[in-house]
Amino acid sequence: MMSREPIFPAGRQALYEINRYSAAIRSGDLLFVSGQVGSREDGSPEPDFRKQVELAFSNLKAVLAAAGATLDDIVDVTTFHTDPEHQFEAIMSVKDAMFGEPPYPNWTAVGVNWLAGFDFEIKVIARLPAQA
Repeated sequence: MMSREPIFPAGRQALYEINRYSAAIRSGDLLFVSGQVGSREDGSPEPDFRKQVELAFSNLKAVLAAAGATLDDIVDVTTFHTDPEHQFEAIMSVKDAMFGEPPYPNWTAVGVNWLAGFDFEIKVIARLPAQA
């Protein structure tokens, strides 16, 4: 049986412990990252939508970094949106700035009606770089 190793970004483990989940789980050379939202320092949602998306990506990068990975190691992305029709342009702008050049990871976008006060969430699967 393959082991599961929890991964937490620095300074945020208590948040995950309160809600009883891991920021990410390393299993072999794969990293399964829980949904990341655009939360401010106090955990509340960033009210400006574009900034909320940018913060979600920033939180995602922190989780990836805690496992020794970057956005370049992502192979699969799932995003959740409360109003995809009106949010798509802002999301694509941030996504394009983050992922830059092809090849791009797989991406599935899902419209939802509730994200605990947030309007955007991103979860990913990454392949971890080989350890030296």
